[in-house]
Amino acid sequence: MLDIGYSLSPRFPDPPQTDYRAADVRTLRHDLFCGDVHLADTKAGIELSTAWGWLPVLDFGWALCEVVDRLGPGTTGTPTSAPARRAELDFTETTDCLLLEERGGRVEITADWQYVDDPPLVFPYATVRREARDFLHDLIEDLADMHEGLADNPTVWQLQARFPRV
Repeated sequence: MLDIGYSLSPRFPDPPQTDYRAADVRTLRHDLFCGDVHLADTKAGIELSTAWGWLPVLDFGWALCEVVDRLGPGTTGTPTSAPARRAELDFTETTDCLLLEERGGRVEITADWQYVDDPPLVFPYATVRREARDFLHDLIEDLADMHEGLADNPTVWQLQARFPRV
């Protein structure tokens, strides 16, 4: 099972004067909600996580949905015979990135900060797509509970409509 989670950093709090209702796309994606994320295969006990404390977690959820949609469900066939399609999720303020490769309906997820012999996370495309969207919606719900006005932000409405739960 794929688990995507986050934690907010107490080291990088949002500015107290933030009007979440009116925050623009750039502010929502890059300046607020800093912390860390993890992706884990709970069955295999494999995890990819950041430990930086400054990663904009809303931007991560947003970008993950975009990248997964760009990969698409792929072609049928065996994972070894189907052509591979690759996508990168670049992190703001660093050269690190998450690498996703879809082949034959399966997505392999690695990170360039992993050790060479660390195994990748491997899931069916539909699982990755569903979990990325669930993560985004759950994250928005959590953040809206913590930050008055965020649920009324038109950008947040558009984001939820663009990537509905599946």
